[in-house]
Amino acid sequence: MPEIEPIPLAQLTTLHTGGTPARMIDAHTRDELVSALRDVWETGESWFVVGGGSNLFVGDDDFDGTVIRVLTSGIEELPSERENRVRLKVEAGHGWDAFVATTVERGLAGVEALSGIPGTVGAAPVQNIGAYGQEIVQTLVEVDLIDEATGEIETVAAADLALGFRTSVLKNHYGSVPQRPAVVLSATFDLVAVGKGEARVSGEQLRGALGIEPEASVTLQWVREQVLSTRSRKGMVLDADDPDTYSAGSFFQNAIVSESFARSLPEACPRWPMTTDLDAVTVIPLDRFNGVVQPPAPRQALVKVSSAWLIENSGFAKGFKLPRSRAGLSTKHALALTNRGDASAAELAELARYIVGRVQSEYGLILQPEPVLVGVEL
Repeated sequence: MPEIEPIPLAQLTTLHTGGTPARMIDAHTRDELVSALRDVWETGESWFVVGGGSNLFVGDDDFDGTVIRVLTSGIEELPSERENRVRLKVEAGHGWDAFVATTVERGLAGVEALSGIPGTVGAAPVQNIGAYGQEIVQTLVEVDLIDEATGEIETVAAADLALGFRTSVLKNHYGSVPQRPAVVLSATFDLVAVGKGEARVSGEQLRGALGIEPEASVTLQWVREQVLSTRSRKGMVLDADDPDTYSAGSFFQNAIVSESFARSLPEACPRWPMTTDLDAVTVIPLDRFNGVVQPPAPRQALVKVSSAWLIENSGFAKGFKLPRSRAGLSTKHALALTNRGDASAAELAELARYIVGRVQSEYGLILQPEPVLVGVEL
């Protein structure tokens, strides 16, 4: 088994926090990853996996367990049952943005708005990553995963992952455990072959973010470049020379609230009705489709509200820091907590708690953290 000298987790996470694990394993192949996981599960020791380290907030103490680095990579083309579609199976350790770049280069639409998101492909379905109206749920077909309870490898349809707003049955929510403890080995996507020429952009939210009219036609490469530029201006593209990128991206989720609660917030607070995008597609494998299309179940109307607005209007300007703290809000984006210079996890957690408390006092809403917390509490 490829065991290595443990590396401090502060060197492997984009927040630059975390002590040193007792044991570390580098898994370069699927077989190595499966073997390592089965080994730690059999011994019952504490463990977690690290991909890009961009969605982890790790505590300062050393970790008395095993950390497995997922370093697998590779893209395999599979046949698609749908016309003008291409199906790609991507290994969990493959860089997410590298995968997006490949799809754009090949003229495949469906994930171009997710350009610049750090991390690996294996983490993408865990929290149904999304941006500018595109989400994994729109293109994900299935995942191969290894189940912690059985140690068996299974192929699970996207429809069985309960993919919601930054969530799935695989996600370790703050204060709870995953409904389905498992590790993703690969993810398969069904993408539209539009070519490298100009085409209309699907999705009202994406068109709005790009500032283009519904009838406008642009290339996938143009969309990718615009998204990367926008994310860079917000400090959301990793840059060793920019401390605003020493973060876990958006530390707090945009809040999902009822329509009645949203009406209690100031009108100036940006909000977006949580309605189904008519351009979105739920992919159901043919071997699971029984020919019956079920009507949508009744559900309470929900609204997504801007947590960045709530933070700024609770008295926190961009760049805010507590006295003598090395942790602060990004100078570009109020949702990002940043490590401004060797900040400890305790300093970042103190700032997060302070922000949560102030927003709750001002607006009666408790912000929820987006990254996975390991050895740290808010």
